[in-house]
Formats: sequence, C-alpha cells, structure tokens
Amino acid sequence: MTDSSLRVVWVYPDLLSTYGDQGNVLVVERRARQRGLSVERLDVRSDQPVPTSGDIYLIGGGEDRPQRLAAERLLRDGGLSRAAANGAIIFSVCAGYQILGHEFVNDVGERQPGLGLLDVTTVRGEGARCVGDVLADIDPQLGLPQLTGFENHQGVTHLGPTARAFARTVFGNGNGTGDGTEGAYNDTVFGTYMHGPVMARNPQIADLLLKLALDVNALPPTDDRWYEALRAERIAAASQPA
Repeated sequence: MTDSSLRVVWVYPDLLSTYGDQGNVLVVERRARQRGLSVERLDVRSDQPVPTSGDIYLIGGGEDRPQRLAAERLLRDGGLSRAAANGAIIFSVCAGYQILGHEFVNDVGERQPGLGLLDVTTVRGEGARCVGDVLADIDPQLGLPQLTGFENHQGVTHLGPTARAFARTVFGNGNGTGDGTEGAYNDTVFGTYMHGPVMARNPQIADLLLKLALDVNALPPTDDRWYEALRAERIAAASQPA
C-alpha cells in the first residue's frame, strides 16, 4: 500500500458498470474509511491509461460490445497486467471476470484474447441464459460466510488447473459448467458472476480485499447491521421456492 492512502481504482466505468457494479467501489471506500483509512479513488475511463500504482482494482460487468472494446484497450494499455504482476488486488465481475481469463467469445462470435490473469476460458453457452439469484459457499480458504448475488450471463467459464473456484453454488448457475463452481481466483486476482452489487450484499468480500492490501489478518469491527439485514433478506428470498 502507498504511504499516504489506499488507492482504489475503478476500471473503465464508461464500459463496464452494469447491474450496480459501481456499488462495489463505494463499499470498499466506505469499509476502508470506517477503519480510519485514507482512500484515494481513481475512476479510469477507457480512453485513459490504467495506473500501475493502485492497491485495489475493481472491474464490473458490461454488454458484449463494450466488453470487446474493454478487452482490446486493456491489452494494448498493459497497466492492469503490470499492476497484477506487482501484487495488486483485482476483483472483477461478469464481463470483467471473463476479460481476466485467457479468452472469451465476443459480440461478433469470435474468440477474443483476454489478459490471462486468471486460468479460465469462457465459451458461449447454448442453453438458457443464466439469470437469477445465486447462493454460494465460498472457498473455505477465504474464510467468508455464504455469498448472495445476482447473475445474468450467457457465458460458460471453464477453470484451468491453476484457478480455484471462488465459491460453490447452493442455488444458481455460477460458471455455468454444471459442476457447481462459481467464479475463480488465484492469489490476489478474483472473478465472479455475481452482481448485486455483490459487495453491498457481502461486505466481507470488501474486507477481504482490504486485508490483502494492508497485509493484515483482521480489521477493526464496524456496524454491519444494515448489510446483514440486506444479506438475510436476499438469502431468504433466493431460498423460497418459485
């Protein structure tokens, strides 16, 4: 982390910010400031270079054409990949998650190269679109409670040997592969299909990113009553039979 403040970078909000994903950066900011941390937030548009000095990078979802444009520009720019090589924390959602993999199928049906920061590959699913609430048990190594989110994607994401599943679905499709996996992570790079925004539903994810950025095992407690009420409401709603 920088000496003066925690640097949080919101990547390409003009292309990748669907289903309230920008709420993730708001939650990270708030959770940091509740612990007395100074936060510098950088919103980096797609016509700007991605800085390599950030501590936490957040990437949201987007429609098919904006996703292709974002992938092309991130590859040309190289800043996010250099930041990852420097040990930055990266959290991505849906289209952003696919971009961090080796490749995905773009809006014109072609295989589009990704950044290769996660060992995953995404193809276009031939069945029904994955839409609806998700409940998932996170990888026990991450030490977080059950996750709740919302998915809306046609992609099917296959994990390679160096990627770990971010979570296992209790309800919902997750990666769409039928094996119960949801998202992926490797070291400090994370991807998920869950919108919500997912950190408003699960502020513990934001805390995990903060702990990684600060290199600490625990954070001071905060008032989580609002978040827990939302979590309980969404978990109960998703658990009800249709």
